[in-house]
Amino acid sequence: MSAFTVTATVRPDGSLTVDQLPFAPGQRVEVVVRPATDDPTEGGKYPLRGTPGYYIDPFEPACDPDDWEVNR
Repeated sequence: MSAFTVTATVRPDGSLTVDQLPFAPGQRVEVVVRPATDDPTEGGKYPLRGTPGYYIDPFEPACDPDDWEVNR
């Protein structure tokens, strides 16, 4: 399946026209319309980039050392 992506602007009457599609006449296609985003990180490779993060107790071990069977 090949995908074709284009950015267009909705007209004041609510219509949208996409010209010069790379598909054969009469071929069935699926049309999905979603708002374009100017943020390149949105839905991208790093979804948590820019979100705040903090440590509740940064100097304590991540888990109880007694829970590790390797230490026994």
